[in-house]
Amino acid sequence: MHSAERPRERLAHFGAGVLNDAELLAILLRTGYRGVNVLELSAALLEECGRLPGLARMPLKELSRLKGIGPAKAAELHACFELGRRAADAAPIEKPQIKSPEDAARLLSDMERLEQEEMRTLLLDTKNRVLGRPRVYQGSVHTTVVRIGELFKEAVRANATGIILAHNHPSGDATPSPEDAAITREIVKAGELLDIEVLDHLVIGAQGKFTSLKQRGLGF
Repeated sequence: MHSAERPRERLAHFGAGVLNDAELLAILLRTGYRGVNVLELSAALLEECGRLPGLARMPLKELSRLKGIGPAKAAELHACFELGRRAADAAPIEKPQIKSPEDAARLLSDMERLEQEEMRTLLLDTKNRVLGRPRVYQGSVHTTVVRIGELFKEAVRANATGIILAHNHPSGDATPSPEDAAITREIVKAGELLDIEVLDHLVIGAQGKFTSLKQRGLGF
């Protein structure tokens, strides 16, 4: 490849904004494999994974098994996406406001690519603006293991008036289970005692799919 066409040289001369997704990805991957250069590998990877959103959601183990990637490159890509997410969270911008289950699901879309079940809460003020989104539990979500008091700890600390629960199904199926409805009922009751309204409970699946238990009338 001529030096003027190499992604790293183009970035140095013209800035990252002029590079397309495949070129930026090629800088991270650095090398291709025999018979396939890094730009060809990057373009094929984006096509196979569903562009950048699909690549960001792909589980680490699955990504590392793709030809030309491997564990090291897969870890670097996951680290890159996580840094981007943290930078966005830390940016001094206006707090997002939740007006619908879709708004909440978009804020929590990174949960689609988690390999283990995890529960988070969106902490909300009186205008449903997001004060935080802490992880409150990791593992199988049901009433026998999730400590309800612990779940509200960050909400109390942030002086939140409402919360939205969310947990993912690593299988990709966003269908609520009987256990999901049962724990929602317990959490709603606890919120009433603490004067913190539980506005919804979302089950996050794959490829943008989610279920609102509030809309289904499950646990509310």
